[in-house]
This record gives sequence, C-alpha cells and structure tokens, in this order.
Amino acid sequence: MLNHLMNRRDLLAGGAALTIATQVPAVAQPKEAKIENPLVLQRADPQILRHDGWFYFTGSVPEYDRIVLRRAKTIAGLKDAPETVLWRRPASGKLAGYIWAPEIHHFDGAWHVYFAAGNGDDKFHIRTYVLRGQGANPLATDWTLLGQLETPWDTFTLDSTIFEHKGVRYICWAQHEPGIATNSNLYLAPLKTPTTLAAPPARLTVPTLDWEVQGFKVAEGPALLARNGKLFLTYSASATDARYCLGMLTADADADIMDPASWTKSPVPVFATSEANKVFGPGHNSFVIDEKGRDLLVYHGRDYREIKGDPLFDPNRHARVQPIRYGADGTPDFGVPVRNGLLRR
Repeated sequence: MLNHLMNRRDLLAGGAALTIATQVPAVAQPKEAKIENPLVLQRADPQILRHDGWFYFTGSVPEYDRIVLRRAKTIAGLKDAPETVLWRRPASGKLAGYIWAPEIHHFDGAWHVYFAAGNGDDKFHIRTYVLRGQGANPLATDWTLLGQLETPWDTFTLDSTIFEHKGVRYICWAQHEPGIATNSNLYLAPLKTPTTLAAPPARLTVPTLDWEVQGFKVAEGPALLARNGKLFLTYSASATDARYCLGMLTADADADIMDPASWTKSPVPVFATSEANKVFGPGHNSFVIDEKGRDLLVYHGRDYREIKGDPLFDPNRHARVQPIRYGADGTPDFGVPVRNGLLRR
C-alpha cells in the first residue's frame, strides 16, 4: 500500500506457520497442478501462508472495504478457489476507512490477521489492527477484533508482518515517525502480545536512495526470508505505479537483529519493472514454500505502465508468483518479473 500521510494532507512463512519461510519437504502433486500468472486477479499486497497442508491466500481488494481469504491444496489451486469474506469494515466511525494489506498468521493456538484501516471521517487515518479467530479452519471461524497495534507514535502505520527467530516472535511494520520527513520507515520489535511490543522498536531503514523516493518516500510491505545463515528482509519502495520496486536488508542469522547496524541495505532494487515481460510496479511481496519444496516470491504487479488517475485506485494490481534462485553466496536472486502465462518449473 502507498503511504499517503504527508503528501495527501499537506499538498500520503514452518512451525507456527509464520511469515518466515522454513524448509518443507516436497510432496508429490498431480501433473495438472500448473501455476499460471497472474495467479489471482485484482488482489494487491498478496500473502500466501502454508499451514497444515493448506495454502491460504489474502490481499487487498480494490474496494478497500473488507478482508478476504481463500485456500487450496496447491498454489495453482488458489486461482479458482472460492473466496470468503472474513470481516467487513463498519458503515461509519473507527475502521470505516480504507482497509489495506491484511496478513494472516497462526500462533499461540489461534489465527491472527494484521491489517491497516482508516476511519470513516478520515479514510487515510491509517493504523494497524488485529483480528483473532479460533478453530482449525479460518474460513469457518468467528473473528474478534483484539484492538490496535500499540506503537510509540499515533501515526500512519501499516504492513505488519510476523516471524519467529531464535525462539522470539517479532513484528516488523511500516510507520511514519514524527520528525522524519518520509512517508514511512521500517521498524522491528519483539511482540509481548498480539497488539503490544515487548521492547522499544528499532528503526531498520529510512528511504533515502533515489529508487526509494520516486513519487513518495516509502519503505513498506516488509517480508522475511531466512536462508543460508542469513535473514533477508525485503520491502517495497516509491509510489505504487511502475516505479514501485523491492529493496532488501540483509543480516547474519546470529547477529543482534534489533541493532540497525546489523542490517545492510542493497544499494539497488532487487526486483523491479520488466518492460520486456510487461509487468509493471512489482512489489509488496511475501514468501512461501510450494508443494514441490520450492521457495516462491509472491508479489503484485500490473500488466501496463500508464495509469489514469491515482494509481492507488487503479484496480489491476494482480497477484503473481515465481521461483527464487540463490547465488553462490546464498543470497536470493529474484530475477525479473516473469511474463504472463504458465510458470516454468
């Protein structure tokens, strides 16, 4: 999601099945389970979670008015899987504004959905909230609003992701910090409860590089991949048009990840628009291990460059997936967005 706070007002993945990806054995699947891109039409900010033999998919809907979820036994099956509305915004008042970028996680024996919501009288008064649901199947459970994520500042807050590292549950999110002239920066903290932090947050990165500040000064949509003795934290930068792209922070797995100095920022985007393959503005990603044991990058992108009006209200950000490769040093190589059609194995 695009942070609109300052510009619009002043001129804006194992175990507990968390976001962090861990190795999962490959499972034999029928030959007809072929992935075709786009995977899910008009679903931005996509997340796929693997849990108890199912793949769960959620993302932002163009109307920004509800939280949806679907599931399938294969990644390919998500394309045509029925979609359930887990929660709708109220008609007025708090949380009646834009609903952005849900993520679903399972921990402490319950389902949790983190999402951003505005207010009815100020749709861009975006804060992060948490829903909780009990039961094995999140598509058939009652959901309770736990409340707002408590952070040090009551400011524009969105795109929370959860992961475990060395036995500690962390939350990473995007927020506007007073006194810093950006739309959003990335923050990290251990979680005490689903809505409270166990320690003051660390500011991991501020958008300063040329490719991070095109249109808006943005670092948002974090996602964590743990591989080869390192932690790779991807994030999205710039406006949500064709300039939207992925950056990446890297830390050693044994480092103090709450120390910003432990993280190194890529000097260039690690994933960006492909004119040749006709995929524009790829971003807001997540990671998942598919039924064949492959690491997949999950992201959204448009099929065209030119947008009429505000790109935030162009509905055609489609969810896509593609395999991740690794360099000799163990660093993920995302390549370029693949063209539409069947995904090569």
